[in-house]
Amino acid sequence: MVIKVFVATSSGSTAIKKKQQEVVGFLEANKIDFQQMDIAGDEDNRKWMRENVPGEKKPQNGIPLPPQIFNEERYCGDFESFFSAKEENIIYSFLGLAPPPGTKETEKSDDTDETEALTEDKADEGAHEEAQSDQSPSEDQQESKEDHAATGEEEEKQEEGEEKEEEEEQEES
Repeated sequence: MVIKVFVATSSGSTAIKKKQQEVVGFLEANKIDFQQMDIAGDEDNRKWMRENVPGEKKPQNGIPLPPQIFNEERYCGDFESFFSAKEENIIYSFLGLAPPPGTKETEKSDDTDETEALTEDKADEGAHEEAQSDQSPSEDQQESKEDHAATGEEEEKQEEGEEKEEEEEQEES
């Protein structure tokens, strides 16, 4: 898959030039293969870019400005979309590429996998506990719950007392 970045090599707008340089520089720095497609010097490139930017991504005048980014024929986005993906560390998914090992984006997907696994484990535990709670608790279990609740209340009172002491010490100094 080849990333295509549509640029205007002879743009008079410094804002457009800066945006193009940022996209191209980022891709080069991260060794992501891409092709620059000049829309200023090649009418076919300009026409192809304008036809393939989705309608909802076109500005009100209907003419999308460079840089526009594609993965082969699939539209990835404009500079604003690219910038957001870069800030969120999801540039490889934005470009439709697999992230290389060791990148933050890979770590995010690993974390997501682990989170999903933990969520499934907790759901299984919850179902097990729910099944147990359907049975009426024995007298021992009921007493244990009451003792635990009383201990929790005592701990809260003790913590409140300690906090008051600290406040009084601070006021004195």
